[in-house]
Amino acid sequence: MCATTESSQSSSELLEVTRRDMHPRCIVCGRSSPAGLGLKFQVQGDGGVSASFDCRKNFEGYDGMLHGGVISSIADGAMTNCLFAHGITAVTAELNVRFRHPVELGMPLTVTAKITRRTAPLFCVEAKLTQADQLKVTATGKFMETSGIPKA
Repeated sequence: MCATTESSQSSSELLEVTRRDMHPRCIVCGRSSPAGLGLKFQVQGDGGVSASFDCRKNFEGYDGMLHGGVISSIADGAMTNCLFAHGITAVTAELNVRFRHPVELGMPLTVTAKITRRTAPLFCVEAKLTQADQLKVTATGKFMETSGIPKA
């Protein structure tokens, strides 16, 4: 089912406001972290989100490859931003990442995420990372809605 333009605009606004208010210094999507990844997520017609990442050399793991921890962070950040697009703030309860092929440096990477199951306060989300039209990484996560979670 495709979202209408009006609901896409609402989702885009929800994404931006929720990210700005709840996640301002995030290493993946925060705008104030000069050492961060700087991903800018866009809402898609299916209610999911997508972003591009340029795979700079300073995020290298093995020679010529993007570090697996950075890849996992990108997937987690995409899933979180997908929830933001629906006005949901949640923390990662479980993250599973499957590395199918190495992610190469110096080539753009695209990440997408969408909600697969809603059973509030738990949400299941999936992410896919592609590069040069090849599926490189898949990830699934379970997220716990933050309302009602006591702060430390």
